[in-house]
Amino acid sequence: MNLLSYIVLGLALSIPVGPINVEMIKRGIKSGFWHSWAVGLGGMSADVVLMILIYIGISSFLTAPLAQFILWVFGFAILSYLGYESIRDAFKNVIISDGIQSVSKWRCFISGFLIAISNPLNIVFWVGIYGSVLTTTLTNVHSSYALLYSSFIFIGIALWDLTVATSVHFGRKFLNQKFIKWLSIGAGLVLIGFGISFAFQAVTVIFQLMSSG
Repeated sequence: MNLLSYIVLGLALSIPVGPINVEMIKRGIKSGFWHSWAVGLGGMSADVVLMILIYIGISSFLTAPLAQFILWVFGFAILSYLGYESIRDAFKNVIISDGIQSVSKWRCFISGFLIAISNPLNIVFWVGIYGSVLTTTLTNVHSSYALLYSSFIFIGIALWDLTVATSVHFGRKFLNQKFIKWLSIGAGLVLIGFGISFAFQAVTVIFQLMSSG
């Protein structure tokens, strides 16, 4: 793989709608570019942690049934809470300003980090797809450069996050309170939906552990 292909891979993997994109849109409409971008940075920071963990060989632990169960439960708890928070905040008046909001950028960053680090599907990607990418990279370059080369995936992720944050920032000025209210409710339901799907996966893992025991 050449460097451009890593960037394209990062871009392609970021485009499908998931919890991070939902949170970026919600925060961006309420508070503007920097709050939306902070969510994206939080998500990328979690991805960096996961990428390094896979690079040093922790993938075997993350694919163990007990670890998967813990991850599914953690993902359910985090996303369900963020979904509840989104629905709760939908019934408060939102003043669309130039980014001066009660919610800090740091809190948005933490939200993005927690969503990404607790999302088992995200972990599955880093274990599966990135594991394959890393293997391919190691066949073409020295191991000391493999992490550097594969980190170009984050350029693609960052490009997509910038696109989302910029689009939402300029588009939010044309939105009214009613639309923002229902968007917050919809975003909350989507996050809770992801959380519930994670809970089902946790139950499935429990049954698998019981049957194998």
